[in-house]
Amino acid sequence: MIANRKVLTDDMLARIEALASRYPTKQALTLPALHVVHDELRHVPLDAVVEIAELLDLAPAEVQDTLTFYQFFYQEKPHGKVRAFVCRSISCALRGGEQVLDHLCEKAGIKPGETTADGNITIEPAECLGACDFAPCMLAGNDLHKDLTPEKADAFLESVGRQNG
Repeated sequence: MIANRKVLTDDMLARIEALASRYPTKQALTLPALHVVHDELRHVPLDAVVEIAELLDLAPAEVQDTLTFYQFFYQEKPHGKVRAFVCRSISCALRGGEQVLDHLCEKAGIKPGETTADGNITIEPAECLGACDFAPCMLAGNDLHKDLTPEKADAFLESVGRQNG
């Protein structure tokens, strides 16, 4: 019998266990545990779902249910090193958000929701980033890009290429 390859590192396990005191039950720790793994691996493979379930004394299906409920998580393969969410709420749409999304994707050579071949960036539409006064906007990593224009989008793509190239 071949042993399963462990996905969760000692660091990930320590980070998950450090969060446990903040939650009333192990089941309540499911979402934070998924975030720890996703932040580290840029996706949550099925083996990690099984390991999280074992850690939290849950059935793997319970962890998988949580994972698939949220559109945020990738499971099949990692998203890009930078994950850029372009807002398409009414405020951003009225100020050109859809055009900026199309422009970014065209320049990157991908469709919305896809990752560039080099794995540098994933560009995704977002329903609302809560920054209507800066429309159109984009959240890339932890950075909010405000008042986007095609020129600002080009500069962003160039900076991602320099950071990850």
